[in-house]
Amino acid sequence: MSSKLRQFSRQLHLWLALVIFIPSVIVIVSGILLQVKKQSDWIQPPTHQGKAHTPSISFEHVLAVAQSIPELSVSDWTQIDRLDVRPDKGLIKVLAVNKWEAQIDATSGDVLQVAYRRSDIIEAIHDGSWFADAAKLWVFLPAAIVLFIMWCSGGVLLFTTLKSKYSKNKQRKTRELI
Repeated sequence: MSSKLRQFSRQLHLWLALVIFIPSVIVIVSGILLQVKKQSDWIQPPTHQGKAHTPSISFEHVLAVAQSIPELSVSDWTQIDRLDVRPDKGLIKVLAVNKWEAQIDATSGDVLQVAYRRSDIIEAIHDGSWFADAAKLWVFLPAAIVLFIMWCSGGVLLFTTLKSKYSKNKQRKTRELI
C-alpha cells in the first residue's frame, strides 16, 4: 500500500481516538461493572429464595408491603418502576422509582431483602441515556461508529506494517543468499 494511505490512516486513527476518548472510557468502565453485576452485591442485590414456587399474593398485597418499607418511599403505584415476578425463586422484586429494591416472598408477602440497586443506573450510563436522551444518539452512537472506523484504520496500519516488515525481511534474506 502507498505511504500516503498509511500516513492518512495514522492521522485518521490519531484524531478519531482523541474525539472518542471520553465516551469510550465511559462505555468500557460501565461495561466492566455490568459484567460483574451478579457477583457484586453493591451493583445488584442478590436474588433470594421464597418459600414456594407458585405466587399466591395479590398485587394489592404487594403494594401494601411496598408501602410499609420506608426505603422505597411508595405511596401508590406511580412510585413503582416495575415488578419482577420470579416464580422459580418464589419471589417478587419491587423496584421503586428511587432505585430501591425490595424482594418479597410471593406466597407469604414477607420481605426477604431491601437494598439499593445500581445496575440500572450503570446501564443508563453505559448506553449514554443517563446524561441526556440526545447524548445516546448524538455522542455515544457516533463514538461507536468512529470506534469501528478506527478498528478498520488500525487493521490497515497493521496490514501495511506487517507487509512492509515481510518485504524487508525477504529482501534481506535475498541479499544474504547472493
